[in-house]
Amino acid sequence: MDARFILRIGGNIMEIGKEVVDFKEKAYFPETDEIKEISLKSYRGKWVVLTFYPGDFTFVCATDIEALMDRYDEFKKVSAEVFAVSTDTVFSHKGWVQVSPRVSKSKIPMIQDPKKEITTNYGFLNTDTGGARRGLVIIDPEGRLQYYAVFNDGLGKDVGNILFSLKGLKTIHDAKEGAGHICIVPAVSKPTENIKTMDIDTVKDIGKL
Repeated sequence: MDARFILRIGGNIMEIGKEVVDFKEKAYFPETDEIKEISLKSYRGKWVVLTFYPGDFTFVCATDIEALMDRYDEFKKVSAEVFAVSTDTVFSHKGWVQVSPRVSKSKIPMIQDPKKEITTNYGFLNTDTGGARRGLVIIDPEGRLQYYAVFNDGLGKDVGNILFSLKGLKTIHDAKEGAGHICIVPAVSKPTENIKTMDIDTVKDIGKL
């Protein structure tokens, strides 16, 4: 299924279905108390979730990290790597982990972006504050953008919805589509993480939904 959507924010282009911008940067790994340089490209073959947030030592951001950590094992079960990204340094990340009751429980690696290159390239730079906007991207095993969300800094992330979206995208990605058919995940009206798919005949099913 070739779903294309071009998103322009601050002059940058993020296109659904296209390869994202690679980066190399330092990250703080709370589980092992290590600082290591990582490359996004080295995670090819896995789903990658990049959760952007305005800054360390802030309020909603701590709840984001806590909520994602509560479901961390479920991300791992579907071969997904979760990284937190802000314009803070790895030393700030480490300090936050050391003092925050919520963040101290996290195993989620925290990527630094003091030069604001990642935040800018991914369209999350808040030009008023110089920090990252709150949002999230999901990248498929081939390094292509499949999900992009940015929203008000005061709104925490709905991790159930993120997991539903990730599992749905994985199901679509892995589907064996016959000629003239597409696999879709229909909308739901109530919170759920159970993925139901529909096999659509692109000719016969027009107007039937």
